[in-house]
Amino acid sequence: MTLNSQEVRKHVMDYLEATECSIIEVSPIHVTVKLSPRADKMLTDRPYYWGFVERTGVDPETLSFTFVFDPEKYDNQAAIEVPPAVNRSIGALNPPITGSPVVDASTDIEASADLLDSATPENNVVHVPSSNPEDSILARYFGIVPALPRIGPGMIRREDIIYGSKRLQQIWSAAQDEGKCLYLFEDPGSRQRNTLFSAAYEPWLGVCYKVEMSCDLKREELHYLGISLTKGTIIDDFNAKIASLEMIPRLPENVHIQPYELTVTVATDLLEAHLTSHLAELDYTWAEQARERLRIELAIIDIYYGELLKEPDEEKRLGTQEQYNRRRQETIWQYEPQIAVSAITYGLFHLRSL
Repeated sequence: MTLNSQEVRKHVMDYLEATECSIIEVSPIHVTVKLSPRADKMLTDRPYYWGFVERTGVDPETLSFTFVFDPEKYDNQAAIEVPPAVNRSIGALNPPITGSPVVDASTDIEASADLLDSATPENNVVHVPSSNPEDSILARYFGIVPALPRIGPGMIRREDIIYGSKRLQQIWSAAQDEGKCLYLFEDPGSRQRNTLFSAAYEPWLGVCYKVEMSCDLKREELHYLGISLTKGTIIDDFNAKIASLEMIPRLPENVHIQPYELTVTVATDLLEAHLTSHLAELDYTWAEQARERLRIELAIIDIYYGELLKEPDEEKRLGTQEQYNRRRQETIWQYEPQIAVSAITYGLFHLRSL
């Protein structure tokens, strides 16, 4: 599995919008953002700073980042967009070429205008005061003071976010931790607020299960299951059913929730039983093949250590026995077929009807 730059961008932008971060600049290949306090706590790893903010009650200063989704294209575009020195103001002009006369910095504005007129169309060179700190009079007498690095909240740090990067994994982990449990309502729109009768919403329990089938190879599957807490109806592809619906976190006006006929615990047991019955119908040829590979690997280990375990020296034999047992355990762990089921996200969804 892999994601292209646009898919990575969508994941990141969804997280930034969900955590209410301030977007400073955005393009198809990058976004400059000032993190919200919620996102800053999850992404910047500054527990001491946030502990200080919570103890003292001061206004937090969150960090800003430029997240680049296509580093090569971003660098090429940045190199093209650098404006030429001639189009800049006098104070921002490049230093003169070696050997060219330097105009005194104390000249007035009229002299600066004459300086611009002196540029020849052949070489398009303008002689301006040097911006090198070594050329200043103060630098000759007192030395050069290096510019201080920009640190702290005012700095905008660049980070390249591509598939497999540490920052993308961190954003996914933060989204999973904060979005593990949901409680949402279908948005009925403005028409429902003006109707006479209240709309009845049906409660659903939705769970996303991850099924891991592993041996020396590994396969993962996602199962989105939903069960009605009033009727007990189970839907296999629950995510596709609600993907097109607009959800809000609060109960809409002129809407009531139907009473539960099933508790969440009972509904969870029914979903797990449904998933177990589905897994029981799968083809497990891969598991039989994995056990055969395990048998061959254990036979090779037994043959290799068979003669070594006959060592007459007891100390050497005990060391070999320990190594033999450890090698068998590692091989069994690697090749033994296993199935693990875990719930990634779950939530209560209150819907009109499905």
